[in-house]
Amino acid sequence: MMDHRRSIPRTDVLLADPRLAEAGRRLGSERVKGVVVAMQQRAREGAISPEEVLPAALAALPASASGLRRVINATGVLLHTNLGRAPLSAAAREAVDRAAGATDIELDLDTGARGRRGRTALATLATAVPEAEAVHVVNNNAAALALAATTFAAGREIVISRGELIEIGDGFRLPDLLVATGARLREVGTTNRTAVRDYAEAIGPDTGMVLKVHPSNYRIEGFTASVPIAELEALCRRHRVPLVGDAGSGLLRPEPLLPDEPDVATWLRQGADLVTTSGDKLLGGPQSGLIFGRAELVEQLRRHPLARALRVDKLTLAALEATVGGPGTPTLDALHADAAGLRRRAGELAARLRDKAVAAEVVDSAGVVGGGGAPGVRLRGAAVALDERLAGVLRRGEPPVLGRVERGRCLLDLRAVPEADDETLLNAVLAVAHHVPD
Repeated sequence: MMDHRRSIPRTDVLLADPRLAEAGRRLGSERVKGVVVAMQQRAREGAISPEEVLPAALAALPASASGLRRVINATGVLLHTNLGRAPLSAAAREAVDRAAGATDIELDLDTGARGRRGRTALATLATAVPEAEAVHVVNNNAAALALAATTFAAGREIVISRGELIEIGDGFRLPDLLVATGARLREVGTTNRTAVRDYAEAIGPDTGMVLKVHPSNYRIEGFTASVPIAELEALCRRHRVPLVGDAGSGLLRPEPLLPDEPDVATWLRQGADLVTTSGDKLLGGPQSGLIFGRAELVEQLRRHPLARALRVDKLTLAALEATVGGPGTPTLDALHADAAGLRRRAGELAARLRDKAVAAEVVDSAGVVGGGGAPGVRLRGAAVALDERLAGVLRRGEPPVLGRVERGRCLLDLRAVPEADDETLLNAVLAVAHHVPD
């Protein structure tokens, strides 16, 4: 009896197939070869026939050379940390593509001499926040705080309210970061109440800086008190101590829909010497940490040896410049999406699903900002409600769709889904809707 393994196509023959050859140019020859070898092994084990090796290899090839997959965010969370927070605008994506090749990132084309790194991005940020004398960019907001603490308070004290010693996702605690820089924390006030006299009694010869942190991922209500930047400014100026504010959630200017979220421009006008914030939250750009403030202090940060380890690459600078200086972002579009428009879209999707014998209805839904911003704010909108069992199937589909399970239903909230993706979302649901697990 003939051994079927003798019929398995040779590796070189398979790799010569035009479709696999093209995939090798797109994905890398070693990656494609690995998939072919794996399918040959399946044939040797009898899991597939020799004739199925080629089609199985083609089907198993990844869509791109990166393992990251595009996900439709139907959770109702605008800035979902697990999904990469802010989606980039079309202008930012184009800027990243342009910057992927050789650029003048650190070259003055007029003189041929070395130029200021990221000068056009910095100029765009400075224009957006004229209250700042200077701007510096690092790789995230934690890095911005670490750089400030190292520069001004290594071996010295940081005066900070106990109510602002926050913890964010994955167990990251702000106090641990600050202490890791070599600074000592001088905690003042209590969890729920801090007064200006608490700061005044703590500031002394060992004070390196006073830090004001906006606790953007939680709220304390009831018998509370905190000290605004404007009151701290007079105290810090009197003692000649830098006042650093962590505004966190990425607003450069006030946002009417989020009146309790601080913004960089306002804090600078109120007297902060430096204000840090995130680029990939409400700003709607790439992951980065932005530092705005007094020119001499920003220059100290820029010249510190640690700044080199925290600097951003050309792709981030390009995306950041296009985000700040370009048209609106998907994040702002989602934030300002009106409930009536969301309900109309949800109704159209639900009707088309029902036409294909998929149980679907429109329900009210409350979205949130997410990403550690605007705690307690609910964004009124609408969702398509499906069978709860579809949640896992959709998550494993192509493209993956991430909704949320609530009250025994899978809700697809449309707030963070661009309207241009409605057809893709519809097709993703239809592709799996009749494969509900028992």
